[in-house]
Amino acid sequence: MGCVDANQLLADYTPGDFYFGTSRRTILGTGARRTFTETDVASLSEAVPAALAPGSLAVGVLPFDTAGTPGHLVLPENVQVAGPAAPARHKDIGAPVAVRAVPEPVRHAEAVASAIKILKDGGLRKVVLARALDLDFEDEVPVQAILHNLAKDKAGAYTFAAGLPGGRTLVGATPELLLSRVGNQVVSHPHAGSAPRSADPVTDRENAEALASSRKDHLEHAVLTEAIVETLRPFCRSLDVPREPSLVSTPTMWHLGTVVTGELADRDITALHLAAALHPTPAICGTPTEAARRLVSELEPFDRGYYAGAVGWMDSAGDGEWAVSIRCAEVAESSLRLYAGGGIVPASDPKAELDETSAKFQTLLRAMGLEL
Repeated sequence: MGCVDANQLLADYTPGDFYFGTSRRTILGTGARRTFTETDVASLSEAVPAALAPGSLAVGVLPFDTAGTPGHLVLPENVQVAGPAAPARHKDIGAPVAVRAVPEPVRHAEAVASAIKILKDGGLRKVVLARALDLDFEDEVPVQAILHNLAKDKAGAYTFAAGLPGGRTLVGATPELLLSRVGNQVVSHPHAGSAPRSADPVTDRENAEALASSRKDHLEHAVLTEAIVETLRPFCRSLDVPREPSLVSTPTMWHLGTVVTGELADRDITALHLAAALHPTPAICGTPTEAARRLVSELEPFDRGYYAGAVGWMDSAGDGEWAVSIRCAEVAESSLRLYAGGGIVPASDPKAELDETSAKFQTLLRAMGLEL
């Protein structure tokens, strides 16, 4: 493991590598001494820490559906760590030759309306529904350029690119920390409740104020925070939970976020153990979890794959960071699929939820220099 310039790490990235950038550090992992591909996250949580030599890292991704899609974790041959990157903007990637909405916007609004009816009938408190944009290009998609621009835009607290099975790449910039562990200290920063940013300062401030006072969004956020706290409680001797969420901003969105901190009762519980226990949270699935996951599979016309999963790293001491893999795209040669979703509660409005997904697509579209 070595230390170099963060911008150089970004420049050195090639598809298949693992890149993870935050306001504190930049990690680039290359090559693979060993790969773990397993649908049982509990097995991964045991096998990966046992394979880590002192001073080494495991990096990779967990899928949304941990029962159907394998987690993909790698022990890199080489890991380099630096401070935060501050690159100049890379060139835009050029216009796509084809764009397909999956499903069509009107169909997504209809799915949201169906979900709202089911929620009002009882049995579910929240479900998260996503839609996708498929983009085709004449040439190979330059993942490095997209990653570079996401870092330049400071598009999210966690900028990432991770190799996937079959040679694909998951690239994105997420605002949401699933779990970090440093020694016996754990932190989770769940996000739920969203509003679009605006180039007009007055409108932008009004959007933020409306979100901060929205009963619907506060209820949605409370469902998430309660679930995080109840999952972490058995692992922690103490937890600190703010009474009210705070406003969190990215270049394209406002969010409600709560920083949950705790002290581990058992130092043998690793960051990967905790991430596996928390995932999937109500922020990307709903609650109750299994009923929400079934409804997602019924109403979404695609497999989420690694969208709404988790991406991150863990070291041999059990410390690590795992972020929720939203505001991302899966890239395969000359095509990519962008994902965006929103939390649905009984007070949701189908048109507003459709507009929210459109705003969330802007994180990746901005990085590509596209207006769709």
